[in-house]
Amino acid sequence: MTDLPELRADPAPLPAAVLWDMDGTLIDTEPYWMAEEGELIARAGGTWTQEDAVELVGNSLLRSAEIILARTPVTGTPEQVVDTLLSGVVARTRAHLPWRPGARELLVECAELGVPCALVTMSWTPLADVLLEHLPPGTFATVVTGDQVTHGKPSPDPYLLAVERLGVDARDCLALEDSPTGVHSATAAQVPTIGIPHVVPIPEVTGMVTVPGLEGLSLQDLAELAATVR
Repeated sequence: MTDLPELRADPAPLPAAVLWDMDGTLIDTEPYWMAEEGELIARAGGTWTQEDAVELVGNSLLRSAEIILARTPVTGTPEQVVDTLLSGVVARTRAHLPWRPGARELLVECAELGVPCALVTMSWTPLADVLLEHLPPGTFATVVTGDQVTHGKPSPDPYLLAVERLGVDARDCLALEDSPTGVHSATAAQVPTIGIPHVVPIPEVTGMVTVPGLEGLSLQDLAELAATVR
């Protein structure tokens, strides 16, 4: 992990926008996805290990569904598998929204400082909508979900779409990600990235710096970190 840099005489400017991953970064929904995967596969008579589940973290939902269909007795189309998993995760999240430590506070600070935020998630719109229901209107200036892009993470396309909608330069923004696929997506789009490992480790990637978590970090702290990878 990276220690916070010492404050400089000329503090780094705040980002033009903060681009947020959702699952595992903003809210701790990865256990919900893993539980739904396990139940779906068990109903089909198959088994699903923790290692299998971890391998899907950060993937597009259709890619995850393709892996499940290839490795287990589950039948149907990738879209049908996604619909089944998504409905279960939506129900769990609606019953309990599990915030990651420090995430909600950072969202509030961004709003107070007038720094726009974008949600860039490979989850589909129904799950993103559950999060948005718990936030003041306008918390996110734009929302990019996995069902809006042809190529999901680790492709740069989701982040490129977000910065295009915001009308900002990717290099002036800041991305927050918890998975290798997400980090590769953001850095490929030339967005300085803060990696926050949670369920899976994040390898060293050019254009990224890691922190143990968001709790206790201000937006200025993150801007200083992002300045070290620009």
